[in-house]
Amino acid sequence: MNTAGKVIKCKAAVLWGLKQPFSIEDVEVAPPKAHEIRLKILATGICHTDDNAVTGNLYTPFPVILGHEATGIVESIGEGVTTVKPGDKVIPLSISHCGKCSSCINTNGNFCMEMLLNTDQGVRSDGTTRFTCKGKPVYHFLKFSSFTEYTVTSEFLVTKIDAAAPPEKVCLIGCAFSTGYGAALNAAKVTPGSTCAVFGLGGIGLSVIMGCKAAGASRIIGIDINPRKFERAMAAGATECINPKDYTKPISEVLKDMTDNSVGYTFEAIGHHETMVDALASCHPSHGISVIIGILPSSKMLTYDPMLLLTGRTWKGCFLGGWKLKDDFPKLVSDFMAKKFDLDQLITHVLPINKINEGFDLLNNGECIRTILTF
Repeated sequence: MNTAGKVIKCKAAVLWGLKQPFSIEDVEVAPPKAHEIRLKILATGICHTDDNAVTGNLYTPFPVILGHEATGIVESIGEGVTTVKPGDKVIPLSISHCGKCSSCINTNGNFCMEMLLNTDQGVRSDGTTRFTCKGKPVYHFLKFSSFTEYTVTSEFLVTKIDAAAPPEKVCLIGCAFSTGYGAALNAAKVTPGSTCAVFGLGGIGLSVIMGCKAAGASRIIGIDINPRKFERAMAAGATECINPKDYTKPISEVLKDMTDNSVGYTFEAIGHHETMVDALASCHPSHGISVIIGILPSSKMLTYDPMLLLTGRTWKGCFLGGWKLKDDFPKLVSDFMAKKFDLDQLITHVLPINKINEGFDLLNNGECIRTILTF
């Protein structure tokens, strides 16, 4: 049945309010307008960023359809769309790529200035949403939303990928994998033979480990208070794993003793104030590089001793791995298809969309690395 130009009724996981469970609802998805596309979602991952919206650590208006790490098929296109066509397999992009701003034209940055100029208020560029449920408008998340069978976004917020790519795997390139893998390769620029320490062994932390391994690091130390994650971390490339709770002294001192003060690179993949400062203190005082990947609640401010930087350390942030998403995500998919890395190492659970609350329980109880939802 041809659905182009028509309202589509489908199932979606709607979050009606702060800290509430998701509710599987029948929603109406309007046709795309100019320079918009409507996607059929094939698979989507559950990310801590989504949970931050559930808990209020990341602002979003309600009711909302969350989700942003996904793979989909273009169902229909709006007027003026030229970059994709119906039937194309795509990965949605969590940040835009206007190709014109000071970030997009610079080889060293990927955070498009359009993201700063157009804050995410849950609506499309015309100030309205494309979702309706029970007669009420439902908001978009990160200008997209993937916890739904169909969604609408801008043609400039997707990139076409290999049609043969398995959606339940390459959806991770949309956030977790690209974020961690790129933090090692693009932000830190890990060197062969170096020693790395990764704080947090979730999907992003394991992706950092995979990036460090690909870069030729000789020693990769995984750090987490949940020892159930150690086996997965070792399979991803960690050479050893430690639990800070097993020690009485600061983790920076533990790492110094373990490595004869040779940790060249540290990565914070949790989003906690204390571990961000711990990661900084753990890298070499004269030439170490520490990369922040985790997201703090917007109300939190970092406090640290500036002497940690004065002696020569570099402290930097990294958003979505530093990749130029529109151009680099298809290349990462091609690398996956060429077996240059294994995304199965990140996937612990695959659930249908109607079990989304079970997926969030797995996340919050530390019982998964990544849960994939299918439709």
